[in-house]
Amino acid sequence: MEVTATATASQDRSGIVARGIGHLYRGGTEALRGVDLEIGTGLFGLLGPNGAGKSTLMRILATLLVPTAGSASIHGRDVVRDRRAVRTMLGYLPQEFGAWRLHRTEEVVDTLALLSGLADREVRRRRVREVLEMVGLIEVADRKVKKLSGGMVRRLGVAQALVHAPQVLIVDEPTVGLDPEERLRFRQLMARLGEDRVIVLSTHIVADLGSGCRDLALIDRGEIVFRGSPSDLVNRARGRVFEAVLPVDGESRLGPGVEIVSRAREGVGIRIRGVAASGALPEGAVASDRPTLEEGYLAFMAERGRVEAAGEAAS
Repeated sequence: MEVTATATASQDRSGIVARGIGHLYRGGTEALRGVDLEIGTGLFGLLGPNGAGKSTLMRILATLLVPTAGSASIHGRDVVRDRRAVRTMLGYLPQEFGAWRLHRTEEVVDTLALLSGLADREVRRRRVREVLEMVGLIEVADRKVKKLSGGMVRRLGVAQALVHAPQVLIVDEPTVGLDPEERLRFRQLMARLGEDRVIVLSTHIVADLGSGCRDLALIDRGEIVFRGSPSDLVNRARGRVFEAVLPVDGESRLGPGVEIVSRAREGVGIRIRGVAASGALPEGAVASDRPTLEEGYLAFMAERGRVEAAGEAAS
């Protein structure tokens, strides 16, 4: 595993600590293998291709799945032995949230607040209004869920996860199907919420992490293969991200081991921006001195021979 210096959970067992987490599904599919992680306050990104094991790990941390190996704790409480205590500290937004189509927005959050233990009606009413304001849904509090946009439904999912004021928020693939404006709104919301709580955001789309992410891990085929800051990942790509101007039909000259990031017409040719898996740039290419986080991810995965997985990053 590639590990670089980064902030981790403090020694007082605050935040999330996972040790040797493994999970083997019936039929022999190994989803996780020896996962070690420490996650402190702030927005933490868990990045990896589809099928890498992200959702399995999220479900284990959310007390919904018992690992077949290893252990995990949240603020010192074991996610298996102390499941009830962990759930009082935890908010969870799964990949799919939308089974309340005939209920009003406020009604959904109120019901889930009651189930979370907020028994006092007046206290619960204030808290429900507070979280709807927080996620930008107060103006549609009386609207039925089936009338909400996809982005609003995702924000409703955040509201229900926050209504009992959890110390830890786990968010799994939050922006699938959202338009660019709603993705931006969601990233901004996550950045604000991460100022005073632990947020674990799992995604295969690099842009989902946004500028609020200061710590991340890459998971591939059930193993953590990189741990560090976004800038650490970007720095690994220096010298391997390039631009080249080619004839319109000249992409075949790039050869194998090149992942195309973007194309743009330039005069009678086409300007290509790409990542070289081996680090050897194509003939006539010029190295970029400003790689992006997405390019850092592409370069890392391409180096591992996982170009097809890297291509999901901009989905």
